Order: sequence, then C-alpha cells, then structure tokens
Amino acid sequence: MNPLESLNEFLGNAEGWLWTWAGMPVVVVLGIYFTIRSGAVQVRMIPAMFGAITQKAQREEVGHGSRRTERAKSLSAFQAFSVSAAARVGTGNISGVAGAIFLGGPGAVLWMWIMCVVSGAASFIESTLAQLWKVRADDTYKGGPAFYIHRGLGSRGFGAFFAVLFIFCFAFAFTSLQANTIVDAVSGAVAVYTDPEGLPWLAPVLGILLALLTAGIIFGGMRRVADVAQNMVPIMAALYLLIGIIIVGMNFSELPRVLGQIVVEAFNPQAVIGGGLGAVIVNGVQRGMLSNEAGMGSVPNVAATSSVSHPVKQGLVQTLGVYFDTLLICSITAFIVLVSFPDVSAGGEGLVMVQESLSSNLGAWSAVLLAVIMFLLAFTSVLGNFSYGEANMHFLTSKRGWHIAFGVAVVALVLMGSVIAVDLAWTIAGVSMVFIALINLVVIAILAPTAIKLLRHYNAQRAQGLDPIFVASDLPEIKNVEVWVNEDVCDYQDERKLAEQS
Repeated sequence: MNPLESLNEFLGNAEGWLWTWAGMPVVVVLGIYFTIRSGAVQVRMIPAMFGAITQKAQREEVGHGSRRTERAKSLSAFQAFSVSAAARVGTGNISGVAGAIFLGGPGAVLWMWIMCVVSGAASFIESTLAQLWKVRADDTYKGGPAFYIHRGLGSRGFGAFFAVLFIFCFAFAFTSLQANTIVDAVSGAVAVYTDPEGLPWLAPVLGILLALLTAGIIFGGMRRVADVAQNMVPIMAALYLLIGIIIVGMNFSELPRVLGQIVVEAFNPQAVIGGGLGAVIVNGVQRGMLSNEAGMGSVPNVAATSSVSHPVKQGLVQTLGVYFDTLLICSITAFIVLVSFPDVSAGGEGLVMVQESLSSNLGAWSAVLLAVIMFLLAFTSVLGNFSYGEANMHFLTSKRGWHIAFGVAVVALVLMGSVIAVDLAWTIAGVSMVFIALINLVVIAILAPTAIKLLRHYNAQRAQGLDPIFVASDLPEIKNVEVWVNEDVCDYQDERKLAEQS
C-alpha cells in the first residue's frame, strides 16, 4: 500500500470515528435541545412553511431613462429553497441511502426519518440566523455561518477560518466528486450497449462538456444559478418520484412487508445481542445527517440570499427542505430497494441494489434512466455547492477578481473530477465536514436565543392576523444587523397597508 492509500485509509477511519463518537451525539443532543427550545417548530408550524415558500421577492428598478425596468431585489423564497435543494439532494440520496440499508438493514430507514424530524429544528435555527445577519451584495443578499459568527459572536477571524474550510470542503472537493459521479453514471449506461474501456475519449469529452455547461451557468451570477435550480429541481424530483411510484405500484403487495421490516428491524431485540442495533441506528442517523444537511452550516449560505419580510420565513422554508430531501427523495430510494430485496444482504452494496431493482422491474434500458437521474442529481449539486462557496468568498473579499478566480477554480475542478480519481479529496472533505458541522452546531446553540426571540416576534404578529414583517428597530437589543431597515421591507409594508385598507 502506497503512502496516499495509507493516508486515505487512515482518514476514512478517522471520519467514521468522528461521525460516530462526536458528530452524531452532538447533532442528536442539540437537535432535541432546539426542538424543546423552539416548541417543536419543525412540526408545529408545517402549515406556515407552505405559506412562506410562496412569498415573492421585493422588486427594484434598474437601468436608466427609458431603459429602466423592474427586477427582483434578491431571490424569492422558492428560488432559495430550490438552490439549497439542488445542493442537498445529490447522489447520496440514491447510493448513500442504499448503502445505509445494506450496512444497517431496513430499520436504518426509520432512524433516518426520526433524525430528519429531530434535526429540522436545527435547520430552522441556522437559516433564521443567516437571514438576520445577511448583508447586501451585487445581485442578491449574502450570508451564512461565517457571517453570523462574525456579527453574532463578534469574531471576524473565526468567521474567515470557517469560510476557508467551507470553500475547500463543499465548493472544491465535493464538486470534483459530483463530476466524477456523472462520468461514472454515463459510463454505466454505455456499458449496457458496449464496453466503455473501448471509448477512452468518453471521460475527457464529458468533462469538457460539464465544465462548459457549469461555466455558462455560474458566470451568469446567482440569479442564473437560481433560475436553473428552480427549473431543474422540480423536474428531478418529479422524475424520481414517478419511478418510485411505478416500481412500488408494480410490487404493491410487497408494501406492507416493507413497512413492517422498516419498523420492526429498527428495534429488533435480536440485533441488540450482536451489536447490530447500533449499526442500524448509526447508519440511519448518519445518512439522515449527511443527506438533509440540517445543522451542518451549508444550507444557511443559500437561505440568506432570499428576500422575505421576516427572517423566520426562510427558516421555515429551509425546514421544509429537510423533509423534501429525506421524507421524499431518500424514502423513494428506500422503497425502490426494499420492494425488490427482502433480504438486503443478498443485494450487493449501495448503488448496485438500486440498479438491479430498476433493471428487474423496468428492463435493462433503465440503466440509461438511472444515468439521467444521477446526472440531474450530481449537476444540480455542483451548482448548489458553487452557491455555498460563493457566499463564503463574499465574506472573505468583495473584489471581483477573486470571485472570477473562484469560478474558474470550480470549473477546473469539474473538469479534473471528470477524468481522475478523487478518493483522497473526498476523504479529506469528509473529515473537514465533521469539523464544519461541529463548529456550526456549537455556534447556533450559542445564538439560538436570538432565533427564538425572532420566532416569538413572528408568532406575535401572526396571532394578530398579520403577515409578519421584521424591522431591526423592533428588537434593538440585537446588534450588528445590516439589513432589515425600512427600505428592505418597504414592499411588504405597502402590501400589508393595501390589504388592511381593502
């Protein structure tokens, strides 16, 4: 074993140990704390989540003279939801969930669902804080953990450290991985008809096409990224949901057995004897954490970009995103696997079970269909991860030259990830992600009282029958708030006045 392979193995073991003994306990304990502190906001306010996601962004006039037109002041609530969904819904929702079932059994799915509900409160807290301490930028607002570390805790240096670590992990390493996944998926589809090794040009050509496609979108700014995301994410979700419904429908008689397996094996007394119950819980909880990213500090970077009338609204919208990712997309994968494999130990690891379930139910051509789905999942994740990194670049510097260099680096890593193995980069990023999550969770635990104060402010207005609006002067004890002055919510105030008059 060469030194790089040894390093990769060591870091892989370290990542597993950190998630099991540090990441998971902290996420679970703080998830319960946030749930209690917020009055189970992630369950109690589900109807308000659907109301908040429909809010339109404020409008502003741009241009000069006769060329003056109106455009959105920033992203709408749904656009921010779509960009965050693009990043959090990735290939892990297929291969990762199938892998969790293979390692932990069907019972891991129930723990994944439980983790989703518990961690929804953490998502609410972090996204609300990101909205509160966002700042103005050229085409959207910007914000995220680096910003609320700086403005909430008063430490710009620590915020800068977080931003650099985050850019490396999400914008660079994970981008390479997603590009590599796209090439693997396409090669898998080609393998149905011919040997991909006889097509040595396939990976480089795909890499160039992906790089050009990525460049054409990200250099158009966050508005273009948001436009693409809000169109691709619903298509991606609808396509995968349709496949799941078809396969479950073809195996409808198996559905009671699948649901029974999920519930019974989550608490299987026999599993306790061999330590198997621990594997069930760890794999389910860990998959839930890595999939929906609740509390991990990634989604707030996008949550801050939207123009809403109250910070709590985007907190609610992003909590809905947790459910979209896990209860919808991950569950589809679970049902696709379990209807075809009553005994998951006989199915093969991860993606293999998904591929075999599709081919046994739909035919060999489904390899092409899976490649299309994997492309959509991976490419939207590239765009979402770029948006994460771009927010942190804005924290570090507003100089356009650095942002162009960042965009060039992302495009280069898409090309590189398409043609070379990225195992070590993925492992290093995995370890980095544990530290990112732990830092963010501790920070939002410290700042949680501020988010709860905003929630009370929001609910007080709802109790009066009003559409909640927040202005910084409403809670003057909260310091370092740049946005949320009258000009940032004037459209919403006008709308409220018109509604009251009518």
